[in-house]
Amino acid sequence: MQPVPTLMATRISNLACVDPRAELGNNVEIGPFCHIGPDVKIGDDTKLESNVVIKGRVIMGHDNHVHPGSVIGGEPQDISYGGSRTCVLIGNHNTIRECVTINRASEKEDGITKLGDRCFLMACVHIAHDCKIGDQLVMANGSMLGGHVHVADSVTISGGVGVHHYTSLGSYSFVGGLSRVLHDVPPYMLVEGSPTRPRCVNVVALKRNKFPAEAIRALSEAHRLLYRSRVGVENAMEIMKSNGKLLPEVQHLMTFISNQTEGRHGRGRDRRKAA
Repeated sequence: MQPVPTLMATRISNLACVDPRAELGNNVEIGPFCHIGPDVKIGDDTKLESNVVIKGRVIMGHDNHVHPGSVIGGEPQDISYGGSRTCVLIGNHNTIRECVTINRASEKEDGITKLGDRCFLMACVHIAHDCKIGDQLVMANGSMLGGHVHVADSVTISGGVGVHHYTSLGSYSFVGGLSRVLHDVPPYMLVEGSPTRPRCVNVVALKRNKFPAEAIRALSEAHRLLYRSRVGVENAMEIMKSNGKLLPEVQHLMTFISNQTEGRHGRGRDRRKAA
């Protein structure tokens, strides 16, 4: 017979303040001066170091590590917020470094701010209300996402970056340091500047994630047509198709850019009417 696994007890510092209504999983560690509210759920094997505040309605998965000074679930910094029971959902295996802030949602969408799995948020990162973050985000020190930002999987955001609200960042994209992101960031592209512009294909990420060489070459050609020759999406698609290079990755890129042009100021999801 296989031995029955031994459950490890949750460890809570005597200097922490944990509401008895909070739901804590197995082997959770809560350090000194942490404050955990009544509507918080924390999954197994999660570690909160000192001075972590988790308030409001927050549901956190397993194997997360939250470093000192972070605040998760604070009210949205939106003057229209009326106090409803919105929430933050956090996945598994995330590293949240010092003084990160993740605000719960406003009442303008589905009431959820979401962070996926295996994300690495470095010190002083801010994720605003109603953001939807995919898996494997790397976000460096001092970068900020405005409200309602959507980030796809495997995106890297360098330090000191500011992302405008309602912006979308496509998968496997890279944002250079100290950039001002006012427009959607196309998938597979490396962007930088103030405001950002697509400079080249994010070849390093594509190779690391084992994209075929043929796909990387096709994306590089698509980048040349779109951002150097500026032939437009429809013409670029026709050229790529005639050359046999309209691969799924290229099609995804073209679809993203077509959607981008339908929103305000280069943000495909920003369909608000001008005041």
